[in-house]
Amino acid sequence: MGLGTMQKAKTHPVARLRRQSPDRRRLLLSASTLLTVASAAVAALPFRKAIRFGSVPIGRETPLILDDLVWAIEAAARHLPWRTLCIEQGLAGQRLLRRRGVDASLHYGIRHHPESDKLEAHVWVTVNGRPIIGGEEVPGFAEVARYP
Repeated sequence: MGLGTMQKAKTHPVARLRRQSPDRRRLLLSASTLLTVASAAVAALPFRKAIRFGSVPIGRETPLILDDLVWAIEAAARHLPWRTLCIEQGLAGQRLLRRRGVDASLHYGIRHHPESDKLEAHVWVTVNGRPIIGGEEVPGFAEVARYP
């Protein structure tokens, strides 16, 4: 496969963004902004203050497709120039959901890693008890806190 063929096969991120609907582009912008603020909060604030970022009052209900929200958080996290972990993604996702009228909970869990003998932490977000962000990692983690 020549270089020209490889470039055609891999679509540029800007081209993919242009193909999205205006609503999905706005959602992606919101997710990027919230991930940026969540990253700053996690880096600069004590844990108990940073964790409040996602626990905003539930706003007025607006139309939202959960799959679109998860897409926006994951896409924004992949394209930011820094690495975002589950905590930043969870805080941004929870805040975005709650502002749109969805009662989302952020969960903080730990587990003992048998091979490294270290404790690991993980954050995930649920809606109606169903994990929607960070859920693939949930098995094996014991919940130690839920926000709000």
